[in-house]
Order: sequence, then C-alpha cells, then structure tokens
Amino acid sequence: MQRIINFILRFRNAFLYGFLMVISLSLTIRSHSYHQSKFFNSSKWLTGNVYNVGANISSYFGLREENERLVQENERLRLLLFNSKTENLPQSDSTAIADYEVFSATLIKNSFSTPRNYLTINKGRNHGVTQDMGVITPEGILGIVENISSNFATVQSILNTKSSINAKIKNTEFFGSLIWDANDYSVAQLTDIPRLVPLVVGDTIVTGGMSSIFPENIPIGVIKKYDLNTSQSEYNIDVALFNDMANIKNVYLISNTNREEIKELEALTKDE
Repeated sequence: MQRIINFILRFRNAFLYGFLMVISLSLTIRSHSYHQSKFFNSSKWLTGNVYNVGANISSYFGLREENERLVQENERLRLLLFNSKTENLPQSDSTAIADYEVFSATLIKNSFSTPRNYLTINKGRNHGVTQDMGVITPEGILGIVENISSNFATVQSILNTKSSINAKIKNTEFFGSLIWDANDYSVAQLTDIPRLVPLVVGDTIVTGGMSSIFPENIPIGVIKKYDLNTSQSEYNIDVALFNDMANIKNVYLISNTNREEIKELEALTKDE
C-alpha cells in the first residue's frame, strides 16, 4: 500500500495535469456544438472498431464449428445427389433404400510426390469405413480406401501407378481408364479412348459409372492435351485434375450399398 501512495506522490503533478485536462476537455465539448459533434463521431468510430475487432475474434474462434457444420451439410447434399436416381428416396438423412452412403472425414497425411502415393484419413472401422470405399473432395475424386484400422484408414490415391479408375468424357458414353504416369501430380492420363471420338481441349472428364465404387459423373478434370499413340487406334489424353492434390483437408467417403451383392453375382458368373 505504501508503494502505491509513494507512486501517486511521485507523479502527482502528472495526475493533476491529466485530471485538469479531462475537466477542460469535458467543459469544451459541452459548451461548443462543433466539438461535441466531433467527439461523438470519434467515439462512435472507436466503439464501432472495438465491436468489429470483437466480432472478428469471435468469428475466428467459431470457424471450426462453422466448418464442421458446412461439412455435415455437404455430406447430406451429396447423399441426396448420389441417390437422386433412386426412386422414393426419403427426404431425411435415412439411407435405408439408398444406393450410396456418404461419410465425411479429414485427411491427416497426404502424399503426392512418389510413384505410389497413399493418404491417411481419421476415420476407420469404428466409423463404418470399409475397404474399397470411394474417396472424393468437393472438387473431384481422390482415391479408394485400401487398408483399415479401428480409427484410421489409408487411401490409394489416384496419383498411384497401380490406380485405374473407370472414367468417361462428360455427356458421352465413351469410357476409358484413368491412370497416372508419375510425372506431374496435377495431371493424370485417360487411356482406351478410340480415335473415332471427337475430342476438344477443355472437355470435362468424369467417373464412368462402370465401377461399383464411384457413382457416375463425379468430376475428375478437363482435357489438357491429347494425341494418337503409336498404334494410331486410340488417344493418349492428359487430364488436368480439378483437385489440388497438394492441398486437401476435408474428404467424403462413398459406400455403394449394393457392392457386395454385385461382387457375389460377378463371382458366381465367373465360376460358371
């Protein structure tokens, strides 16, 4: 307490000066309309900026919750989109008669610079993830689930020399296989497109629907360039991917509810 008293006594002249200045400013503002107007305008500006800073801080700390809400909303919308051709699909989130189920997940490890790239997500067996689920982002396809643990899963990226995904030119029925030559992480290759197909640089490439993993018409990329291969019977096509494969965070997993039935039927057919 004695230190506080000594401090006040030491700087008493400064405190007195400040006190008298506040009184003089108050009297000046109250007695002159011009000064009063300037004061209130300045106080409103200061208050507004304080409120704005406070709102920005609150908004920043609320970004995670808002992002999670948007991811859940996108999950619901994609569920409806992938099942839009299913008759009598309920308007709720129930997937009892849906062809596809959709799960959201977060990428915790990314790889795009080796010939065989794999990704890791934060969902696993305990969350309903199974092998061979398709993995996409809001921009396009990402890969296929390969291995699963209780709480995590690894995904074979489309940037993998072992990857081969059914794809087609949008609004046509010309199908091919999407592969990767390990040269550029932003470009994949579409093969098996015959030379009779009219191609244009900029044409959109989408999933073909001939697979039991991905629904039809999920975006992949656009034709960057093309030429005929040495046999002159089909095209070599470079596809510029919609996904920025080096910058991915939120993903969606797609499960075909009819996949096991399809696999059993195909296996039975092969055995005959």
